[in-house]
Amino acid sequence: MMTPVERMFTVLDETAQILQEELQCTYLEAVAETGENLFHGDVLQSEVSELNAKRLKKQYRELMLERFQNEEIRKAFQLAVLKGMRKHVQPHHQMTPDAVSLFLAYLVREFTRSHLALTILDPAVGTANLLTAVLNGLRGKQAASYGVDVDDLLVKLAYVNANLQKHPVQLFNQDSLRPLFVELVDVVVCDLPVGYYPDEDNAARFALKAKEGRSYAHHLFIEQSLRYTKEGGYLFFLIPNTLFSSPQAGQLNEFLKEAAIVQGVLQLPLSMFKNEQAAKSVFILQKKGPNVKKPKHVLLVELPRFSNKSAMQAMMAKIDAWIAAEKES
Repeated sequence: MMTPVERMFTVLDETAQILQEELQCTYLEAVAETGENLFHGDVLQSEVSELNAKRLKKQYRELMLERFQNEEIRKAFQLAVLKGMRKHVQPHHQMTPDAVSLFLAYLVREFTRSHLALTILDPAVGTANLLTAVLNGLRGKQAASYGVDVDDLLVKLAYVNANLQKHPVQLFNQDSLRPLFVELVDVVVCDLPVGYYPDEDNAARFALKAKEGRSYAHHLFIEQSLRYTKEGGYLFFLIPNTLFSSPQAGQLNEFLKEAAIVQGVLQLPLSMFKNEQAAKSVFILQKKGPNVKKPKHVLLVELPRFSNKSAMQAMMAKIDAWIAAEKES
């Protein structure tokens, strides 16, 4: 007996393969096409043969999309995208691991407990897997969200992914480090793209432009995110563990002292990464504002393996207690 996630993945996978052949496109492009068809309950591509159009419509109809929970849709879509990314590898086509997305969803929910409604931005939205995991974790809060990405295929996949889960995400296909067409937001979530930013002319607009040589894209993303965050808003970044030991770390530290308050650094289990150099942490900032206070103690933790349920529950109880103590102080 297949689980709902397996059932949906099987339909996405089989129908994407049919469309890949019919449209002479990549598997990832076919996933976007079949996802859009599934949302509309129809075959939107005129090039598809009558026989295959009938087969596709039958599979979409029998799946009964309305019976699936958002998290089931997100996970099935993620599996199809991951399959496509293995065949179509590009360095910026990296998806945030599922356990990390769900943990970030938990952190956003707990830190924004007093908000009845939220606006959220992911400036490196990719396929919207992280963003929709966070939206799914908000449990009844109203949320308006924005996603930005320079890669047009990833933006199309994000659009389809958000539609299937009925999240009204506004998506922008542009360089995320150029001026954005978004309002200031309550929350930023971002798996930071790590590396050098190629556009030195545009980098000159940033305080974190390298004093010598090329600028780090991940530093500029932090600054850009703070520009678009309301005073007192929270930012949740996935950062490389080397962020504060790199040659430009001093400049970043000085900038953050002026602009934000560090709420926490939560180191992800090293077992998640191929090597220690690739290891990451969750970095939580709060943008400075009139009523924003420094925490008595910054939340500094090393997370256990996500598969160790009892250790994770104990850690989440510790984080909950820290948040409650800080709110009361």
